Amino acid sequence: MGKSKFGLALVLALLALSACGKKDSSTAGEGTSAAGGSAIEFVTTQDSSPLKIDAALFDTPAAKEFLTTGKNPYVGNAEAVARGKKIFQLYSCTQCHGPEAKGQVGPGLVGPTFRYPKDASNKGMFETIWHGTNGGMGAKGIGLMDPTDPKNGITPDELLKVIAWVRSMGTITGNE
Repeated sequence: MGKSKFGLALVLALLALSACGKKDSSTAGEGTSAAGGSAIEFVTTQDSSPLKIDAALFDTPAAKEFLTTGKNPYVGNAEAVARGKKIFQLYSCTQCHGPEAKGQVGPGLVGPTFRYPKDASNKGMFETIWHGTNGGMGAKGIGLMDPTDPKNGITPDELLKVIAWVRSMGTITGNE
């Protein structure tokens, strides 16, 4: 009887050890997407530390595509661009970045030069807007914009539309 208890304990220990290295697919930025495929890894603009975003928030086909490729499928989509402009205005982005995102109190967002060079890519701009900056802009991502209200803030899909509108105002698509 002692051998069977030892064998069972050994099997349980091996199962526990085999589960230790597995990644949780519920958080983006850790290498897996909500669909189980490979995901891009996000970093903060402040210090390039890992930025974990709940993969469940990427709940539209476009957001899921962005999560796996880093490319914004809304760039060049007239309907998404129009919606992105409205969202940009709704979140009062015009107050700092101007009505055409070319800068006002805050920096211009259309390039070719950026306060944060990573913003030339859609992934970089996503990270900057989602988590905020060192320069005064607070986080806009859902659950971060107002930590007391986890439903307040911009969703990944809305943010991709805003980025598509910003890209329409300049010559950089961010998908290069």
